[in-house]
Amino acid sequence: MDPELEAFVPLFPKADLTDPVAERKRYAELAAARPAPDTTDLEVEDHLVPADPDVPVRIYRPRGAGGAVIWLHGGGYVVGDVDTEHAWAARVAQGSGAVVISVGYRTAPEDPFPAALDDVYTVLLWAAGHAAELGFDPERIAVAGHSAGGGLAAAVALRARDEQGPRIRFQLLNEAQLDNRQETWSQRNFTETPWVTRDIAALSWRHYLGSTTATPYAAAGRAEDLSGLPPAYVATAEYDPNRDDDIAYALRLLQAGVSVELHQWPGTFHGSQAILSAEISQRQMAAIAEALRRALTDGM
Repeated sequence: MDPELEAFVPLFPKADLTDPVAERKRYAELAAARPAPDTTDLEVEDHLVPADPDVPVRIYRPRGAGGAVIWLHGGGYVVGDVDTEHAWAARVAQGSGAVVISVGYRTAPEDPFPAALDDVYTVLLWAAGHAAELGFDPERIAVAGHSAGGGLAAAVALRARDEQGPRIRFQLLNEAQLDNRQETWSQRNFTETPWVTRDIAALSWRHYLGSTTATPYAAAGRAEDLSGLPPAYVATAEYDPNRDDDIAYALRLLQAGVSVELHQWPGTFHGSQAILSAEISQRQMAAIAEALRRALTDGM
């Protein structure tokens, strides 16, 4: 493991999804304890996207933005909201130069699949239809997210393709949660890795799927046809149960004719980017921002 990260492992909390309400409170407290990002160079506003129920979003506008990123928080489909995601979303906006629309999608088990996907797709439709007033080019929209948010980004790209929805220019999948089957080497062997273990991932999927049988829109790794999807940036952590699912998805995208940039970050674990002082975390964040900036400015 990266030495800078390893020093923090004894202090790094493990997720506990057995009590979602308690875990949400703890997750919010951890997020509130992080240093607040400097947003003086951003316009930040909260908004409700009309739906049933309405979907909360937080919009970050840097000066001179050309494109937009629909940003989807992690949290195993169970925890997280626009407040806990504030630091991530602000840094993505600052680094990418794009308008970032951070989505407070509904979470499980109270609202299992397809609630979160419906919320994200609603925001995508709304953003594309209000691009002029939001200040970006509707032909320059990316979907992006971390962990469960990466899984949702992959799923909404599939749905937009299948339903001839708004054109998505780029998808960014960071340590994405893609497949409930947990059959890969990393899923079977990384049983006690920091932050996320095999059992935590399995419980996350049980909460999210509820009584529903997994489909590609619930678990994008199950999709058989990946042709016609947007170019992708896929990033994985070495000690992450999701690692091999993500690498396999990236390879299958390539084999379907989709342009892919794949990064496997050595010595990292799921969510270790939260350790902002580590040099490798800073490189990971810079790479995410640069991938989005390049895709939304020059295309791929």
